[in-house]
Amino acid sequence: MESFKTIAIFNYDHETVILKHLLEQEGIPYFFENEMTLSVVPMYSAALGGIKLKIHPNDFEQVQEILDNLNNPLKIV
Repeated sequence: MESFKTIAIFNYDHETVILKHLLEQEGIPYFFENEMTLSVVPMYSAALGGIKLKIHPNDFEQVQEILDNLNNPLKIV
């Protein structure tokens, strides 16, 4: 896990729920630094630098694509 790098930072625990599901579905190893602390004391978010999504550098492109798809605006047909 020492080689894992931060790819995204979230302020609140609820922002990670769908992302966790997508990463697990793709079989991508990950962990969220500060997740447990901020789920108990969310006001520490700024002090700890948020919830950091850590992934292996080899998965960077795939995870970046997942993040980009999550950030696209909703299109109603």
